[in-house]
Amino acid sequence: MRRLLKFLPSAVSLLLLVASLWVIRQEFQQYASGDLSRQLALIPKQNLGLAVGLTLLNCLVFTGYDTLAAQYVQQPLRYRQTALAAVISIPISNSVGLGLLSGSAIRYRFYAAWEVSPLKIAQILAFCNLSFWLGLLTVGGLLFLVQPVEIPAKLHLPFASSQPIGLIFLSLIAAYLLWNLLSQKPLKLGQMTLPHLPMGLCVRQLIVSSLDWSLAAAVLYALLPASDIAYSSYFGIYLLAQFAGVVSNVPGGLGIFETVMLLLLAPSFSNSSLFGALIAYRIIYYLLPLTIAMLLLVGYELRSHWRR
Repeated sequence: MRRLLKFLPSAVSLLLLVASLWVIRQEFQQYASGDLSRQLALIPKQNLGLAVGLTLLNCLVFTGYDTLAAQYVQQPLRYRQTALAAVISIPISNSVGLGLLSGSAIRYRFYAAWEVSPLKIAQILAFCNLSFWLGLLTVGGLLFLVQPVEIPAKLHLPFASSQPIGLIFLSLIAAYLLWNLLSQKPLKLGQMTLPHLPMGLCVRQLIVSSLDWSLAAAVLYALLPASDIAYSSYFGIYLLAQFAGVVSNVPGGLGIFETVMLLLLAPSFSNSSLFGALIAYRIIYYLLPLTIAMLLLVGYELRSHWRR
């Protein structure tokens, strides 16, 4: 049993690596090779370069989640350690889906190897997963309230506009900030426990997660054809589509995200041009970081095996 447990972390890494390869295969099966090359050729090279640059910048922002989490649990880890855990776990979680399983398994693999206690690992996982949602609530609440998005009847949602969603989101963020300011204890909500954070750390948490969502949206915006739609108006549509994709738990929101974007951006872009931008977005924002994460994971596992 001890020998099996010794190799369990590597087995989990291998399983997630196979899942990542499956996601890449599924992504490319959605499109005929001729359609793929034809649609990508219509996007200017400078736009593609800008999208790649924004994606790499966003990968740098990813490292803020685990760096702040290590500060929260007061665990003395080097930046290169927390950065490695984030840059591998987040792209795999984004692409494979089921973030509480895929991304958390990768993080557990690293932090356990770095002799972080199980309790602190659980706190790090809770902090990172909570931060992801707080960013959506913050930027989504502001945009949905200030520039509400009209929701098509085809989506069969109880709201005709995103304004009520924005009000709910901002109310939750205000309650979270107020509770962290006035209370000194964790907040238990059923089976879930929200960690209490010092206000300075809480503000940095919201900044990192909001910047993450903003850069992710900017990648697709850079790939869209020229139009008169402002980034702020587009950003609300993007967040609504991403929210639908994340809630669906479909890997990467595949199909769900595209459907909502096509419905809401149809008045501003043709379906063919939007289709090409969405294909490029899938490749650049999801598959490029996933490929980097896979290479880093394989390199880490080979290095660990060589040391053993």
